[in-house]
Order: sequence, then C-alpha cells, then structure tokens
Amino acid sequence: MNETFVTLTGWLGGDVQLREAAGVPVASFRVASTPRRYQRKTDTWENGATQWYSVNAWRALATNCDHSLRRGDPVVVHGKLTVRAWINKSGVEVTTFEVEAAFVGHDLNRGTSAFQRRKLMPVAEGSAQEASPAA
Repeated sequence: MNETFVTLTGWLGGDVQLREAAGVPVASFRVASTPRRYQRKTDTWENGATQWYSVNAWRALATNCDHSLRRGDPVVVHGKLTVRAWINKSGVEVTTFEVEAAFVGHDLNRGTSAFQRRKLMPVAEGSAQEASPAA
C-alpha cells in the first residue's frame, strides 16, 4: 500500500496536548498553513486560504514536541498524510487533514531556536533509556 508523505510549514494554532495511548506518549497539535503569492500586476503579496492540519507525534518525538513547541511557533512538519471525510452533527460533510509526524522542528526562516540533546540514562543489563528533557 502506498502512503503519502508531506512536508508542511506553518504556525502552531494552540499549545501541544500530551496524552498516553496504550502506555505510549502521543502529542497532538494543530498547524495552520497559509500560502502567499506575489502579484506582479499590483507589486504586492496576497494570502491564500489557510489550511489546517491536525498533527500527531508519538513516543520520544511526542515528549520533545511537548517540551519545545508553544502556540504561535513557526514549525516544519514531515510525516504521513491522512485525509478523512465525515458528516458533522449539522449534516455537513467535513474533510480533515491529519499528519502522523516523523519529524518536527522550528522553521528557522522565521527565527532562531536552541537545540538541547536528550540525555541517555543507564539501565540494567547494558541498555540505555532516554530521559525526558527538563521542562
């Protein structure tokens, strides 16, 4: 089965919501992406229609998103796109776009960011476990 991967840039529409699913952390957030087009005739930039995406990140990426991202942050998200159509309570068909994130980061075209590597914590029998970054 073929899957569609996308890379989108936009702005966080709200703070990250962190929850657990089957004992695994999941971060959910919304990203607004508004295309801009240069109009040569008027020598101006015009905004297109804003498209909203629901993003889910799992495991360590979820925890890192929760610690790193805040409402209004410019972000870049790469992941698997799913399109869902459903009928709402008013009987209107609604289409939603969901991305299961593989990579998430700040959009450095719009500002700066400071990276902090996660620390590995030693665990019994020679394996290592990742520690959550400090809030």
